[in-house]
Amino acid sequence: LNACLPEGTQDAFIINVANEVSSRDLIAYAAARGFHYIDTVVEPWSGVYFNDALSKADQTNYALREQLLTLKPQLVGAKTVVSCCGANPGMVSWLVKEALLNLATDLGHSSDVPATRTQWAQLMMRLGVKGIHIAERDSQRAHEPRQAGEFVNTWSTDGCVAECLQPAELGWGTHEGPLPSDGHAHANGCGAAIYLNKPGGTVKVQTWTPTHGNHFGFVVTHNEAISIADYFSLHGYGKLVYRPTCHYAYHPSDATVDALDELFSEAGRRHYSGGRVLTEHEIVSGADELGVLLYGHSRGAYWYGSRLCIEEARRLAPHQNATGLQVASAIVSGMIYAIRHPNEGLIEADEMDHRECLMFQSPYLGEVFGVYAPWQPEAVIGQDEDDRWRFANLRIDQV
Repeated sequence: LNACLPEGTQDAFIINVANEVSSRDLIAYAAARGFHYIDTVVEPWSGVYFNDALSKADQTNYALREQLLTLKPQLVGAKTVVSCCGANPGMVSWLVKEALLNLATDLGHSSDVPATRTQWAQLMMRLGVKGIHIAERDSQRAHEPRQAGEFVNTWSTDGCVAECLQPAELGWGTHEGPLPSDGHAHANGCGAAIYLNKPGGTVKVQTWTPTHGNHFGFVVTHNEAISIADYFSLHGYGKLVYRPTCHYAYHPSDATVDALDELFSEAGRRHYSGGRVLTEHEIVSGADELGVLLYGHSRGAYWYGSRLCIEEARRLAPHQNATGLQVASAIVSGMIYAIRHPNEGLIEADEMDHRECLMFQSPYLGEVFGVYAPWQPEAVIGQDEDDRWRFANLRIDQV
């Protein structure tokens, strides 16, 4: 980087979208040089995701986030550096806030925009939100079918495989019962999330999106599952008063689902022969429907998000598929925010002015809308039925 950014360079902006290049070290570098920085995930150096010598806890996004946040006190007032600002994590944190305001209006609550983190958490608690799915259904498909041994998806094959092999993670809400039999809490840090002793690409839950209705999603680990649960945690008198459950419920393209079935056919060992990211030239139809599903309140469930079809993506930004445009537009929006607010130090998407960010991003998201879901999870025999919105009743894989 020194070769690209020699001494005397000013107003530089480092955009990190690489696999296995440490976000923490790049943020420290950017801060030391007085540069802006943005990424889409807390990424480690190589040797974390596929290292059997590390504990499951050390391979979680929870651990990576906690390590990164140790920089936050050191960067107060420094050039703004933005952690985890793609579509998800990133944009979905902005969607949660807007969805909350819509829900507040519909339920007859004050629609004033909260000014602090505590006020946001109080609003979510008052509205009775028990959990949040980052509910995504990707229906893009290519003309050429997936070949045996080939991992196909619409954004990054290496990134998707790494996430799906990491332990499943979820923010753990105060309405939940006992931990799952394969679940573990963390011994340190904010305590907002748990992890399971299963790869996220094998853990399924019931979920819902507008076009496809009821379907299953994978509980693939993502930073927003932890950061959203943490941001909306409410404490009082030294105790946790409220926290929503939050996790990704990802149904990727059908070709990716097939690839995951093959990937885990040998006990989760990475054995694919190669990867192919579906470009807008290859994709013949479909859309990426990505939003937030707020559930457990008096109206049941409310989905708010983006439905971007491949045809609209081509029109808005040639050479991008729908998934890529949702991510890229969030990065650009985060960059604009950092430039407009230049001295906020290390921030996450949850801490940004969501309406300012969505104002810049929305023109690239296709249809942005909210809808109440005619959806209630089906209770599973032998599992908890006291609260139908508990994770135990949403989960459909075998523990």
